[in-house]
Amino acid sequence: MLRDGTGPLTWVLTDGKAGDELQALSVAEALGLSPEVRRVKPKPPFTWLMPWGPVDTRERPGAPESPLAPPFPDLLIASGRRAVAYLRHVKRASAGRTYTVFLKDPRTGPKTADFIWSPSYDRLRGPNVLTTLTPPHRVSTQRIEAARAQPDPRLAHLAHPRVAILAGGNSRHHRFTDENIARVVEHLTSIAEAGAGLMVTVSRRTPVTLREALIALTSRHGGFFWDGTGENPYVDLLALADFVVATADSFNMIGEAAATGRPILVFEPSGGHPKLDVYMSGLKSHGVVHPLKGRLEGQPYEPLNSTPKVAKAIAEGFSRHRRALGLPDIAFSLETP
Repeated sequence: MLRDGTGPLTWVLTDGKAGDELQALSVAEALGLSPEVRRVKPKPPFTWLMPWGPVDTRERPGAPESPLAPPFPDLLIASGRRAVAYLRHVKRASAGRTYTVFLKDPRTGPKTADFIWSPSYDRLRGPNVLTTLTPPHRVSTQRIEAARAQPDPRLAHLAHPRVAILAGGNSRHHRFTDENIARVVEHLTSIAEAGAGLMVTVSRRTPVTLREALIALTSRHGGFFWDGTGENPYVDLLALADFVVATADSFNMIGEAAATGRPILVFEPSGGHPKLDVYMSGLKSHGVVHPLKGRLEGQPYEPLNSTPKVAKAIAEGFSRHRRALGLPDIAFSLETP
């Protein structure tokens, strides 16, 4: 539904993975919607066949506490390999009335959903597929402008240039070794000693050694480290930064930082992935990212934010779908770019 309680009944459907759900919610938010969040929990042997197989029979419509309990939505936004079968099931069960959206490559081809967003580093292409360099996210232009207009008092006193530090952690493709941690702290120490105001946030994946080193660094140089208390200042860090330092283990984190128009200094821990190389190459061509070398470099650029573009494409496809079925059109409250 729209935030005023009208509009299309909308589901966000995932298996609960934070990154997938956040992307789907960001698109719904850009459409001005307040979706129902439906989480699927398939079990073996059904998970072994996903994304090609059927839904778990224990979660079909009619089963107790089914995530597919009707009424079926007008708009379904799904993400994650385990959600593919459920999206297809809703499409059939609604007799094609539900307009289906899938975020990222479903691995089952472009006909999986009515509309698919896929990152440009993936190979999926088709007439219903939109590719963009950066992923959709919730760091909107409006939120950035609001944070700049009313600076968070915890950050407003920090010296310029202000540097937002977004520290990720170990992942399937990356590992922070002791040498990695020592090197990133060395680079950040050089930046702090040059007079920059540091604003630091870490993730649940951040190694304890790196977290403790960042706490000590901000303490020595009068910076800010978010320890989890008080309101999350993540958007404020980005909005007030003159430069952003981000670790390369998160495509989403770097994509969010690119919405600021501020230079991003990237530290790549051990490991890597070919898709990351393509992603970074694309961002470098726009003057967005630079390697972290212990100094601030780079110039402001036109902010990159694909979320409004994805939302606009969904709204247009949804309208065409409704007209083709002879259903009344429904207007969206689209977020402005």
